[in-house]
Amino acid sequence: MNQITTLSIFKYQSLSSKIWAFGMMQFAHSALQKTKGCEFYKLLGSGKDNFNPFPDWSVYALLQTWQSEADAQKYITESKLFKKYFAHAEQHQILYLNSIQARGEWSGKNPFVPVDSNYEVTGKLAVITRASIKLSKLRTFWKFVPTSQKPLLKAKGLIYTKGFGEVPFTEMATFSIWNSKEDLHEFAYRSKEHVAAIKKTRKIDWYKEELFSRFEIYKSEGDLLNL
Repeated sequence: MNQITTLSIFKYQSLSSKIWAFGMMQFAHSALQKTKGCEFYKLLGSGKDNFNPFPDWSVYALLQTWQSEADAQKYITESKLFKKYFAHAEQHQILYLNSIQARGEWSGKNPFVPVDSNYEVTGKLAVITRASIKLSKLRTFWKFVPTSQKPLLKAKGLIYTKGFGEVPFTEMATFSIWNSKEDLHEFAYRSKEHVAAIKKTRKIDWYKEELFSRFEIYKSEGDLLNL
């Protein structure tokens, strides 16, 4: 059996549902730690649009890796926790992902196991870039990054992007969906702003931990994203 990853994104409308979702950032751990077949998980809040570090109280996500798709499907469709999430959320999207490439660490390990090197990617691509930012570099990071990342919003083939994180300002991740591998490569290797940002990252060394991961979206369920 191959490991799979799911990213479950939930959008909340009412004030009461937003308060509930915020509370679940703490209270969902007890249920998730007992989940059969789940090898790794992260409860994630989100940032406002345009790479703003301040919280978007309406959008939350749950990232999980699984021993098999059967384990994931069973938990998502049958568990009490997910039934509560579905009941409170106005919209949701469940993305089923195959890891293609992953380098770096998240909480001291690389949680994503890539599929076989001969695997042929035919679906849309998803990218997660996450980092723990050094406290001494916070001001420099947030002064530079929002401006440097603006070209991403206009990149050819970009379908969706959102900033997620475990802790505002310091534990951050950017999630993006791309129409094709070619579109992603065009931005990653030919965008002057993106290349400059990578060089500056190496020069300033503002991360104490970082991870870059690329996935194929092989299945998607929900009404939040038009995929």
